[in-house]
Amino acid sequence: MTAPSPTTSALTPVFVRLKLSLLKNGLRQSGGRRAAYITSAVLALLFAALQLLGLIALRGNAHAATLTVLLVALLAIGWAVMPLFFPSGDETLDPTRLVMLPLRPRSMIGALLAASLVGIGPLFTLCLLLGSAIAVATRGVGAALVAVLAVPLALLVCVALARAVAAANTRLLTSRKGRDLAVLSGLVIAIGLQFVNFGAQRLGDAGGLSALDPAAEVVRWLPPSAAIGAVDSMSEGAYGRAAAQLLLCVAALGLLLYAWERSLVKLMTTPDGSTLAASDASRKESSGRGLASLLPEGRTGTVMLRTLRYAWRDPKTKAAWITSLAIGLIVPVFNALQGAGTVYFACFATGMLGMQMYNQFGQDTSAFWMVLLTISSTRDAYLELRARALALLLVTLPYTVLVAAVTAGMLGDWAKLPEVVGLALALLGAMLATGSVASATLAYAIPQDSRRNVAPGQGGIAALSILGGMVVSAVLCAPLIVLAVWLHVAGPHAGLWLLLPLGAAYGGLVCWVGLRVGAGRAVGRLPEILGAVSEG
Repeated sequence: MTAPSPTTSALTPVFVRLKLSLLKNGLRQSGGRRAAYITSAVLALLFAALQLLGLIALRGNAHAATLTVLLVALLAIGWAVMPLFFPSGDETLDPTRLVMLPLRPRSMIGALLAASLVGIGPLFTLCLLLGSAIAVATRGVGAALVAVLAVPLALLVCVALARAVAAANTRLLTSRKGRDLAVLSGLVIAIGLQFVNFGAQRLGDAGGLSALDPAAEVVRWLPPSAAIGAVDSMSEGAYGRAAAQLLLCVAALGLLLYAWERSLVKLMTTPDGSTLAASDASRKESSGRGLASLLPEGRTGTVMLRTLRYAWRDPKTKAAWITSLAIGLIVPVFNALQGAGTVYFACFATGMLGMQMYNQFGQDTSAFWMVLLTISSTRDAYLELRARALALLLVTLPYTVLVAAVTAGMLGDWAKLPEVVGLALALLGAMLATGSVASATLAYAIPQDSRRNVAPGQGGIAALSILGGMVVSAVLCAPLIVLAVWLHVAGPHAGLWLLLPLGAAYGGLVCWVGLRVGAGRAVGRLPEILGAVSEG
């Protein structure tokens, strides 16, 4: 006979103690991790306290309901995406660790839900929900009673949402794609801050929070914002509307728990086929070269293909590329939307992508020894660096033209497009040149088992490589910049289009010189480069 599965009430204290033990043991691993956790906890709680006081001070404001329901909606979005970008933040998010235990999914849900309420995140959320409820519970005892129900209900919906998303994507989060998502978390935060900044400025132009009232009218019916909407409805005396909004939150919680249970059943009864899928993908890739057949033959094509595969497969290289592509487009476009932009901001995208040429050998890590074995002369080193530069140009050239054209179109300043593209090409050539020299002279390691982008003790080398290269690149572009300024101030404006071919030719010449110098440096420093990139 098999032993009966433990009930939820019996499992709950066990899972809560397990969560506390995992947290405590994680802090014991190193003093740095303990200091980082304590610092983040203090800052998060301080911010939560300030938010709580601010929301309480908003009590009675005409737009309090608008602000609070939208704030809770953003909070729910954060809970939904948190497991995708920070899967290692809570080991209990991975239910496959419990597969071998004699537990039933239904009895695990309540215990895991209780364990999820332990931590800084739930406490932060509770403070914001409590402040939101106080801000809108302005009249009557009924509103206060509904708030007592709405706050824990909204908190449970947020936690259940995070658990359901994590359980549904467990296979993804434990794969290479999941690690890619974790590395890209910083990019998502950076882009999100840009949108928040843009939205805040647009609100100021549109007359304040009243511009958000139409959106709030819709969001107040979406859980968990509907819980705060129920408190506001009760304050207004709309008892039926308040009851409907609470019922919507209860129904949403039930659906999330049901979806969570289904995912747990599937995880605990279905074998993991990711290895088979990966092998099938490898066989498909090896069966035909596809676009790779368009690359040149010999060493150049092989190195270009390897560089492009690094950019697609390696999580940190991919993160650097996507960050450069996204930020390089966001800065000129958002400035154009705000009416303070210029077509010359398109050069920012060129600079972001040009930085990918720096530390080319560092992305190889200790595997650089295989590249080292293929370099026996300055020409071999030149062909290696040239191929890597050509791989960057495959993406950088069309992207630079695209960003410049989009920016010119948004600003209606097409006349400046040729000169901007010419300056951008000159800057690109200069950055490829300085990047080649920096890769050979100031190589540093990129750790693969942590989120650090520089090995300990090599931060100064990385800073000197990037900042020094950017300064030298700007100096190398000085002749084209001076010519552009002269044509604008004293020269014939009709000759500004000449900056396009001159910039392309000048950028190509500078790039060729830089590759030659970098190759000469690299062939004489191969052992030093290998030692530097292997430290991580």
